[in-house]
Amino acid sequence: MKRYTIGLYEKAMPSALTWKEKLKAAKEAGYDFVEISIDETDEKLARLNWTKEERLELVKTMYEVGVPVRTMCLSGHRKYPLGSNDEQTVRRGMEIMEKALELADDLGIRVIQLAGYDVYYEEGSEATRKRFAENLTKAVQMASSLGIVMGFETMETEFMNTVEKAMAYVKANKSPYLNVYPDCGNIMNAAVSYGKNVLDDIETGRGHMAAMHLKETKPGIFRDLLYGQGHVPFEEIIDKAWKMGIRKYVTEFWYLGGENWRQDLAQSNQKMRAILDRQE
Repeated sequence: MKRYTIGLYEKAMPSALTWKEKLKAAKEAGYDFVEISIDETDEKLARLNWTKEERLELVKTMYEVGVPVRTMCLSGHRKYPLGSNDEQTVRRGMEIMEKALELADDLGIRVIQLAGYDVYYEEGSEATRKRFAENLTKAVQMASSLGIVMGFETMETEFMNTVEKAMAYVKANKSPYLNVYPDCGNIMNAAVSYGKNVLDDIETGRGHMAAMHLKETKPGIFRDLLYGQGHVPFEEIIDKAWKMGIRKYVTEFWYLGGENWRQDLAQSNQKMRAILDRQE
């Protein structure tokens, strides 16, 4: 058995590729699995309505290629947040949650990364935070019935941009099915902003970290950077995460239209594996 597994974020590849092409590209670049995106676009949300036959076809493709889909980045709640003041938006958000869990169950996905937003396109308040907490508890109960782990993504907004903030909701729910799946780039930006040590923030999630997103950032910039273009200390962060028992990682970066995207996949895999392979 492998000492760790490293996955590729689906959006690092051209969206026009078929699933078979995406899985093959991930395999060629050296990845162990792919993280599927269920974002706020109609195209990605439509995946929640795949038929049983469509789901089975993807499972067969996973076995054929030899690379599975094992985590899900569920960012669709940015548009349909669980804390929204609009009742219809919340209803849609809960429907997305339920369907995402069912899709994960059918595809064999182990971990769903939840977006740490009470609201995004609205103004946050005590009411939105309270509503988010209440609906989160319902979501945890749904995940528990299927045995699927959910982990909060630490975001770029003040509501949940640190592991410590995410842990407040984890502790409140006291469930093995709600944990933290941090974005190390976002928490690094938060640490710099608050004048704190990012490793101390990671420590607050001890015993409750499901996986980790390896993403490059720099102050004020949260995406579209390749490794080495930002300020994230991957050596120190991975060393800390490893010592806390984290063995599942995903390289998060985006396909930006360049011709050398396959090379970017391979180089990103090699850079992160080099660090992971040094862990004792």
